[in-house]
Amino acid sequence: MSSHGAPIPMMSRKGGALSGVADVPGDKSVSHRALIFGAMAVGETKITGLLEGQDVLDTAKAMQALGADVIQHGPGAWSVHGVGVGGFAEPDQVIDCGNSGTGVRLIMGAVATHPISVTFTGDASLNKRPMGRVTDPLALFGAQSVGRSGGRLPLTLVGAETPVPVRYTTPMPSAQVKSAVLLAGLNTPGDTVVIEAEATRDHTERMLAGFGATITTEETEEGRVITLTGQPELTPQTIAVPRDPSSAAFPVCAALIVEGSDVLVPGIGLNPTRAGLYTTLREMGADLTYENERLEGGEPVADLRARFSDKMQGIDVPPERAPSMIDEYPILSVVAAFSHGKTVMRGVKELRVKESDRIDAMARGLEAMGVTVEEDEDTLIVHGMGPGGVPGGGMAATHLDHRIAMSFMCLGMASQTPARIDDGGAIATSFPIFEALMTGLGAQVERVAS
Repeated sequence: MSSHGAPIPMMSRKGGALSGVADVPGDKSVSHRALIFGAMAVGETKITGLLEGQDVLDTAKAMQALGADVIQHGPGAWSVHGVGVGGFAEPDQVIDCGNSGTGVRLIMGAVATHPISVTFTGDASLNKRPMGRVTDPLALFGAQSVGRSGGRLPLTLVGAETPVPVRYTTPMPSAQVKSAVLLAGLNTPGDTVVIEAEATRDHTERMLAGFGATITTEETEEGRVITLTGQPELTPQTIAVPRDPSSAAFPVCAALIVEGSDVLVPGIGLNPTRAGLYTTLREMGADLTYENERLEGGEPVADLRARFSDKMQGIDVPPERAPSMIDEYPILSVVAAFSHGKTVMRGVKELRVKESDRIDAMARGLEAMGVTVEEDEDTLIVHGMGPGGVPGGGMAATHLDHRIAMSFMCLGMASQTPARIDDGGAIATSFPIFEALMTGLGAQVERVAS
């Protein structure tokens, strides 16, 4: 069953080379945060390039439910009239975050230090995901939560009447947990401190500073120490959302494995806390270059040119790189299948609690396509079959996971026989133009009868 309706079975097959310009959508992480921080500022925040996938649209609806005025003016062009820090109102209805783990966890953090009660739910996939990793630190501020076993959705969060600042060390590398704690700290007097042993994506810190919050980051023996001074007045901003490096991964990686391909993906955000995939691909020998490197809205940006690469070698991906590419391991495992030798991905246990158990989903799907895979709780190993060497011909279960679906559609573009997925409906949550964009580059992707 798709995350938003009936299943959409899909198939991809080998065609000609991929070529052209791939204009991928705006960055999902930045889009979520632009809406939330805009809602917590006083005045009008203007946003261009907003990703209009279902995940982000669900966050926009949530901000409206909490009292902000959120208006769409045209494709990617939005404005948010915020209510200020501490200004959220109790919503009349349950807030449905659809498929978005980022959306629900960040919004929980934002409301946890308001004296209101909010009930959250999501689709079948989101309602299986653990929320205790967020509700536990939010309880330190004084918030209370009641949900299903394991702290799963549907869940009601009762915000703290008189929140107290916390000093919190994240038990796992998670930008969502870090961001939830910082968002809770916004409406808390005093300094809220988050310590992370491994640096995770820092969009929250960058954007908080841009909106005028007092926030510092220091590298210490404890790790990365982030200190936020609570109860600022956030100043509305004009935000140009960079294009999403996680979405760009699909046309880039498809070009690397489809013979003769040459694809340009312009304006991609290359924040160092997000660019681990591209570093890894270059280490494997991919013909991947950065052109027109620049800064936009405080974020490093470049145009990526990807060409078919027939000499890529499997490597050991350093486990400490995982936080900077956690969403890209599914498509990396597809590239690994078309490379020479073995690719070892360690330190990836976080993949087991994403939209699906992505280690299991990729392992089973790759096996169905004729690829040899090994796995344990924290590791995925793919035995490469070289360019054009993957047999294909199988059916991969996507488990309502957009990245699993798109990864196997890319695999089918280079495998010997077509690849099928049971349901591509979840693709709309992050990359609603995926089919049209890939088809425009020359890919053979289609919806098929179940």
